[in-house]
Amino acid sequence: MIIPATHGPDRPVPDRIAWVDHAKGICIILVVMMHAVLGVEAAEGETGWMNPLVQFAAPFRMPDFFLISGLFVAQVLDRDWRLYLDRKVLHYLYFYLLWLAIQYAVKAPVFIAEQGAAATLAGFVVALVQPFGTLWFIYLLAIFFVVTRLLHDARVPWQLTLAVAALLQIAPVETGVHVVDYFCERFVYFFAGYILAPRLFALADLAVRHVGLSLAGILLWAGLNGAAVLAGLHEAPGLSLLLGLAGGGAIVLVSSLLAASGRAAALAWVGAHSIVIYLAFFFPMAASRVLLPKLGLFDTGTLSLLVTIAAVTGPVILFLLVERTGLGRFLFERPAWARLVP
Repeated sequence: MIIPATHGPDRPVPDRIAWVDHAKGICIILVVMMHAVLGVEAAEGETGWMNPLVQFAAPFRMPDFFLISGLFVAQVLDRDWRLYLDRKVLHYLYFYLLWLAIQYAVKAPVFIAEQGAAATLAGFVVALVQPFGTLWFIYLLAIFFVVTRLLHDARVPWQLTLAVAALLQIAPVETGVHVVDYFCERFVYFFAGYILAPRLFALADLAVRHVGLSLAGILLWAGLNGAAVLAGLHEAPGLSLLLGLAGGGAIVLVSSLLAASGRAAALAWVGAHSIVIYLAFFFPMAASRVLLPKLGLFDTGTLSLLVTIAAVTGPVILFLLVERTGLGRFLFERPAWARLVP
């Protein structure tokens, strides 16, 4: 995830692979939508018309995000360890620690009122080793990059790693330790993105050359995925893994067709800045979830949609303000002191 400095959301980011940015854009919007919709529905005490979309995306929403994140691992595995740790580990840990501190500072008054200052401080310390709230994704990415590099250097056969990772996902592992459970549940998708990258890029090329066949494949996948969700089978051991991987293939097809159309530049910009949205969407989401219902104008579904829009656009506005004013660059760009390599 790169954070360019001088491009607005109405222009595509140059020197990037278009369909990958489109895929990231789809994934980050689905993730934000899930948090927004479920939060609104919990507050309102009822489900809205956006709930089926959230449920439909459940089998592939996070698997696809990790799959896409693993696409370019092969290009960096042979880097010097110092450079590798700087770009693929410290990069994510910096943003995790920074935004953990920001989120805790905002929530501290509520936490202190509910559980006391000592428990609040203890919770912050625990969050250093147990991923906190919505930030768990980037925490796990840092771990995934380290584990993949260690396996690569140890020359562990990729077939063995992929098989073990798949078994861990199927198990499922439930230790109560978030970092362990998340690792077992998601590592297979990140590693699959790394191993299957050439095939996924070939699939993206195929989608553009055979549009009709691609559309048929997308419709078939959508029917099967929807049927599994309706039947309540999407979390079944083994089937959840297959649905996650199948969803990854579908997102590749959809993203390739969107990129080829040239009509979704804003989505590609969102994808190129997905880490910006992921880090900051919590604040506009929480604020809009509190303020919009007070107007009394919207049903639960419409309210969910508006909160989703606010949660996606809020970080974009903040990022553009930072770029325009130069104030607060550390929020989305690592300063020199937080780097191992210039």
